Amino acid sequence: MNIKKLTVFSGIDKSGNPEKFKKFEIFPGNTVAIVGPTGSGKTSLVTDIEMLAQKDTVTRRKILINNKIPPFSYRQDPSKNPIVLITQHTNFLADLRVDEFLKLHALSRKMKSRGAVSKTLMLTNKLTGEKVTENMKMTVLSGGQTRALMIADSIVIGNAPIVLLDEIENAGIFKKEAMEMVREEGKIILFVTHDPVVALLCDIRLVMKNGGIAKILRTSEREKKARKKIIEQDIMISVIRERVRRGEIIKF
Repeated sequence: MNIKKLTVFSGIDKSGNPEKFKKFEIFPGNTVAIVGPTGSGKTSLVTDIEMLAQKDTVTRRKILINNKIPPFSYRQDPSKNPIVLITQHTNFLADLRVDEFLKLHALSRKMKSRGAVSKTLMLTNKLTGEKVTENMKMTVLSGGQTRALMIADSIVIGNAPIVLLDEIENAGIFKKEAMEMVREEGKIILFVTHDPVVALLCDIRLVMKNGGIAKILRTSEREKKARKKIIEQDIMISVIRERVRRGEIIKF
């Protein structure tokens, strides 16, 4: 599926006021952070993009792909939809092994499963410190393992050009690695996030307020310099978090 551009045309906020922009465009390899307090409209924006809204949602936004209205089949047939949404609440009901799950998905996509399974697992284990193996049961995967597997699966087997991730910072994902992977694969990715590291690692920040997009910011050179220190501090906190989980005594 050749996606060259995703365009979001403005709509209205919760008060019915028009958003203060005409449109914004996102290209393959771009990373976008959606930020704002609880209730500011982050989920509504993600839902509009996932549904490929055509002024038929409460926000009245319109989504185009490659400057065109998406085919009706994108909205009706999940196998044809170029967008995948991964949330922090993803769970599995089928008690399949990881390789069985991936092979079934590859079969449904009419792909050769042998290479797809191995590549998906390789990418999965780049994203999480909890190793995932092909013979593990899907239902016993931790939150971090689940999100890592779903991200890798969406890239390799789902081959989704547009990936929406909802608050993955709470799921034990290696954030910097996720960003680099998406850029290398040439995907469009949008993060709903409260994490300053994720936000500053992105190219663009959409600041939500009262259900609308209040600001569209591009990460500045000054912020790029500052994020190095923020990432160092984040790594230090992550190390301390793991030590606390292991029952160690923290001393400074």
